[in-house]
Amino acid sequence: MANGGGLGPTTKSEPVEGKLDETVGWGSDVAAQMLRRLEIPWIALTPGASYRGFHDSLVNHLGNEQPEMLLCLHEEHAVAIAHGYAKVTGKAMAVALHSNVGLMHGSMAIFNAWADRAPMMILGATGPVDASQRRPWIDWLHSTQDQGALIRSFTKWDDQPGSAVALPEAMARGWKITNTSPMAPVYINLDAGWQEAPVEQTVNWPDLARHAPLSAPRPDAGLLAQAAEVLQGAKSPVILMGRGKRTDAAMQVRVALAERTGALMVSDLKVGTMVPTDHPNHVGAPINKLSSAVGEALRQADAILSLGWVDLGGILLQAFGQSGTKATVIHAGDEMQLHRGFGQEHFGLPAVDIEFNCPGDPLAEDLLDALGAVKKAAPQAPKPSAPTAAESDSLTFRDIATALKHEAGDTPVTFPALARSWPHDLWPQQNSMDFLGKDGGGGIGSGPGLAVGAALALKDSGRLVVATLGDGDTLMGVTALWTAAKYNLPVLFVIGNNRSYFNDELHQESVAQHRGRNPANAWVGQRLDDPAPDIAQMARAQGVQADGPVKTHKALEKAMATGVAALREGRPYLIDVWIDPRQGRETAAKRATKGS
Repeated sequence: MANGGGLGPTTKSEPVEGKLDETVGWGSDVAAQMLRRLEIPWIALTPGASYRGFHDSLVNHLGNEQPEMLLCLHEEHAVAIAHGYAKVTGKAMAVALHSNVGLMHGSMAIFNAWADRAPMMILGATGPVDASQRRPWIDWLHSTQDQGALIRSFTKWDDQPGSAVALPEAMARGWKITNTSPMAPVYINLDAGWQEAPVEQTVNWPDLARHAPLSAPRPDAGLLAQAAEVLQGAKSPVILMGRGKRTDAAMQVRVALAERTGALMVSDLKVGTMVPTDHPNHVGAPINKLSSAVGEALRQADAILSLGWVDLGGILLQAFGQSGTKATVIHAGDEMQLHRGFGQEHFGLPAVDIEFNCPGDPLAEDLLDALGAVKKAAPQAPKPSAPTAAESDSLTFRDIATALKHEAGDTPVTFPALARSWPHDLWPQQNSMDFLGKDGGGGIGSGPGLAVGAALALKDSGRLVVATLGDGDTLMGVTALWTAAKYNLPVLFVIGNNRSYFNDELHQESVAQHRGRNPANAWVGQRLDDPAPDIAQMARAQGVQADGPVKTHKALEKAMATGVAALREGRPYLIDVWIDPRQGRETAAKRATKGS
């Protein structure tokens, strides 16, 4: 894992004056002590009175160290930062959300983390639960009878301990649950009444070594033998590389399995880099939806191995329709444990022949041991279509990638976000940290916060953190940049600004064409223009230096040189690039023509 899993302050910690009160004397001190005992290095928050006692404990009891507070301008950013941190480290960070209102603010980002199966320990606050202790008006507004119910449908577990002495067990349990596969956020609600009350009973601190997160289960031995036999006999196997550990060791096992079985590999943009996308066995570019090359590979397959693939039923439906595939389908995943009636992120029900109740990585490891040592040649991967060049002098993401590659040189780059039209042929993914995947729940506005969280985890790792974002995503989440500026987190935000909610323009074109109406009106109510928001100026208002709007190749090269230099110096930077919106429209039309 990259730097970020251990203790230690950021480079711009706010000093605490005077002598610390190291006695655990107040209820909220117990919460602060448990975060330190769990070795959680940071807690992202937007201040609120419901946890004013907890805030005092973090400052005057712990000295704002281990954990250190990361101040955010919006609760949604606080959660997104913890989500981005978890994508890199594979471990939970802490978040504090103020009462019911802060929880509702942060709920979209919590849903993203839930859908992305990201661990996170969220501490909330309410009350006082004892109504006799409430201040008039405000404490009543900010008290909720069952506050965890607001997000219970998209958290793994929640609790509201009745006293400070009950809290250590709750936090130990929450830490174990959130960091055990399948991972997802947990929520623990702190009563403002006992936060601010003296601790009069003995606190029993749990031995956290005896409450450690559990290792993923191993595959069933009988099913493993069946799967190995299928793969050994397969002439055209395909491996769908879904969720897995973001480590080079895990990546090497996946690649070795493909080489051992002669399988073609498919990558999913939703989960990020699981295998090198320029490997000879890899099929085309990573996909979000089925591509023609991947569809062809699947239709030729006699065995399909899904290693934690997100929406297996969906990709099989796209490739084969309702008739399904005659190939033997093998799937590994423990997602079923989190499936609920509230949401539909379980996706379509896939027809599976051999199914394992474990993540994909343990199956890949055990299959590699079960198979012979001889590598099998893979069938030639279908070739993707050639990229479409711009028909004008307007800038595209291909120009952005070219300029970035020139400035980055041999320095490794981590992308916490990649634009849809990113040229994967020009910039293949080769390392487990190259691309961190999408936001999980499709919540626009998450990109800036996720990028800040990734930069926090990768600080001093030697990697450049570059987030390529859309203008709509940036405008919704732009104040997350302030946290990057405050804590000197080096991240480069490159905005592909087409001055539109362009994805929705494409949807409106499709609807109009289907109804025999005029698709030329698709832009109405979608364009972010006349006036175009000044994103560079918004970044400067957050304390982040910026260039833009960048409209020419020469200006782009100059801005990219400045931006990458800022990264190397340890500072955040933003470049607002006005791109050609027709590229997205042409790409969508091309996909529609091919039925993919």
